[in-house]
Amino acid sequence: MTKKNMLDQEEQSLLDALEAGDYQSTLTPERKAELESVAAETFKKDKRINIRISRRDLLAIQSRAQREGIPYQTLVSSIIHKYLSGSLMEVKPRS
Repeated sequence: MTKKNMLDQEEQSLLDALEAGDYQSTLTPERKAELESVAAETFKKDKRINIRISRRDLLAIQSRAQREGIPYQTLVSSIIHKYLSGSLMEVKPRS
């Protein structure tokens, strides 16, 4: 099953209009500026925290971040954000 087949009727209609060049955005410059401002505030990092973790965990985080090509602090921040937003899923070991 392709991703296109997984769209509901409204989504498919929008996609068809976009692909045909018939899509007309109703986004005003004012609304775009408002959305950009909200997005910027959402990802603004303006607070510091200090935590104590085991050397083993820190080395694992630094290693993973290096493989991902990002600073380890960014990875830690991302993990916290994903946990709080509910998108970080717990993986249970197989029995």
